[in-house]
Amino acid sequence: MQFKVPQFIDIEDKLFGPFTFHQFAYMAGGAGMIFVLYKLLPIYISIFLILPLAGLTICLVFVKINSKPFIYYLQASFNYLISSKLYIWKQRLVKKGDIQEEEITMPTAVSNVPMLSENKLKDLSWSLDVQDRKDSQ
Repeated sequence: MQFKVPQFIDIEDKLFGPFTFHQFAYMAGGAGMIFVLYKLLPIYISIFLILPLAGLTICLVFVKINSKPFIYYLQASFNYLISSKLYIWKQRLVKKGDIQEEEITMPTAVSNVPMLSENKLKDLSWSLDVQDRKDSQ
């Protein structure tokens, strides 16, 4: 017996035209708050509140960072701001008698890595340029 496996379960349904329910709720809430500010306050005062609110509304509706909605990052930043941040560093006290000095020994055999100076590098690059020109002709 075959069963159909649901696909695209992480994609929200578009309920209001090209917008999901969440996007539509953010737009309606932002537009409602902007309208209330416009009606209650004089325009020269309300413009300073309306512009950031409109920007936040646009970010909530349209912005996705790493394929996650902006609200996730807004919630994470809010939680970070209100959470307690206590960083404790405990210094380890080490007595002089506890430390054992280790001898650092250099390897006796030198590996076969050629040492290139600046002049040798220039010569090598020049010879490669000459070889490339001969091959292209």
